[in-house]
Amino acid sequence: MTRAPLKRQRANSLVHALRLCKEWAQAKRHLSVERIADRMGTTHDSLYKWLATGRMPAILIPAYELACGCHYVSEWLAASSGALVVPMPTGRKAEGTELLDMNSSCAAALQLLTAFYAAPQAADTEATLAALRLHLEQVAYHHHNVAQYATPELEF
Repeated sequence: MTRAPLKRQRANSLVHALRLCKEWAQAKRHLSVERIADRMGTTHDSLYKWLATGRMPAILIPAYELACGCHYVSEWLAASSGALVVPMPTGRKAEGTELLDMNSSCAAALQLLTAFYAAPQAADTEATLAALRLHLEQVAYHHHNVAQYATPELEF
C-alpha cells in the first residue's frame, strides 16, 4: 500500500496530527525525535509520551510545529471546531492572467458544486473540495493584498 504525499494529508485526530508533524520533520528536515525535543526545550521522553497519547500541553504546540516546520496540529484543531483553514499568502501585485485564472476557478468550483447538489451520490467530492479549496486560496491571496494596501508597512 502506498502512502499519500505528506503535503496533501489531513489529520483525522490529534495523535495523527502530532505524528504527521513528526513524519514531516523526519522526511523534509531530517530531524529525529530527540532533535525535535531539543529544539522545543523539552526531553525526548516527554515528546515520545505526548506523541503516543496526544496529551501535549497546548502551550507547546507552536514550539512543536515550529521545530517540525509544519502546522498539522493547528489545522486539525481548527478543522475539528468547524473552521476552514486557508493559509495567508504573501502579497505581490496580481497580473491580469491571475485574475482570469481566479474567475475560471470560481466558475469551475461553482459548476462542480452545482453538480454535487443536483446528485450528491454521483458527484466527485474530492474534485469538488479541491476546486473549492483552490478558489478560497486565490481569494485569500487577493484579500491579503488589499488588506496590506489598506495598512501599509513603514520602511526603515
